[in-house]
Amino acid sequence: MAAIIELENISKHYSPTIIGVDNVSLTVEDGEFVTLLGPSGCGKSTLLRMIGGFEEPTAGVIRLGDQDVTLDPPYKREVNMVFQDYALFPHMTIGENVAYGLKTFKLDKNTVRTRVKDALTLVGLYEKVNQRPQQLSGGQRQRIALARAIVRRPKVLLLDEPLSALDAKLREQMQIELKHLHEKIGITFIMVTHDQTEALVMSDRVVVMEKGRIAQQGRPQDLYDHPATPYVANFIGTTTFLPGTVADGADGVATIDVAGTRISAHPEIELAKGATVTVGLRPEKVKLLAEGETAENELEGKITEVIYYGLGLRISVALADGSKIDADTLLPDKLSHSTLPQVGAPVRLGVATHNIFVFEGKVTP
Repeated sequence: MAAIIELENISKHYSPTIIGVDNVSLTVEDGEFVTLLGPSGCGKSTLLRMIGGFEEPTAGVIRLGDQDVTLDPPYKREVNMVFQDYALFPHMTIGENVAYGLKTFKLDKNTVRTRVKDALTLVGLYEKVNQRPQQLSGGQRQRIALARAIVRRPKVLLLDEPLSALDAKLREQMQIELKHLHEKIGITFIMVTHDQTEALVMSDRVVVMEKGRIAQQGRPQDLYDHPATPYVANFIGTTTFLPGTVADGADGVATIDVAGTRISAHPEIELAKGATVTVGLRPEKVKLLAEGETAENELEGKITEVIYYGLGLRISVALADGSKIDADTLLPDKLSHSTLPQVGAPVRLGVATHNIFVFEGKVTP
């Protein structure tokens, strides 16, 4: 696929000590759904605004197709942005709001009417064409904002935390609707969010940002299964970190001393014997072992907390050296209350070798 957006060494410095984006290079393919993911202040929204022309980079080049648009204002770029607050005009009808996006195109009335109908039909709200924004729900207003953006038929649609104002249930519904909308219209989507679930559910590729730089990028499943750093492991999903020391390593398998026991892992980095490392374990990959059951790697401890979260339980366990580890386990509908794990009970935990992350050095939680 051809590149639609190319960022080459883009930086945004607000002062010598305040850096929003620091030397970022990124290529986005035509038709791709890319999400910029990270906490507040990591530079993701600043990067999006520079792509849209709402911020001017301090250094670097932005290309749309084969055109350098680094210094072009927003109206000269074939991109459009959907903001967090919808930005709908309350005194206009839905049809007028969507048509407003075509104002600079100087189209005849019939063409405008047809394109407004097409855009509203695409988001499933043409029947609301004569209503006003205050008569619609939050989810419907968000879809109107999307219709107003796509009515211009941009090459790239930029979405700045588009679902942040919605409640949890509606947010989940809109994630799927937005994904389907992308599939229908086939243009490039670049979205900003701090919500890892949104990023994993909706994206072809996720770009995790940290302090103005790209920490890691890739397919959602690759970032989840193979995080390059503790920061990525902790931001995408939940990870328990345990300190360890390399006892031995050969043929891609490392033996590591952790919490008074020895486990094996397949590290993606070279590790020297005696090196200090941090082992990462995802709670859903840690299994509570039944009596007589064994696993590739086993850890022993005592239960310190049992939390019910609907689909199952999160068990917190204190290991022999005082380290804490979490395990997501058990479906309560298959158990009687008396068989649920109890605080203070001794347990054995099992985890497969391929489900263990290994990072160099010590990670401070």
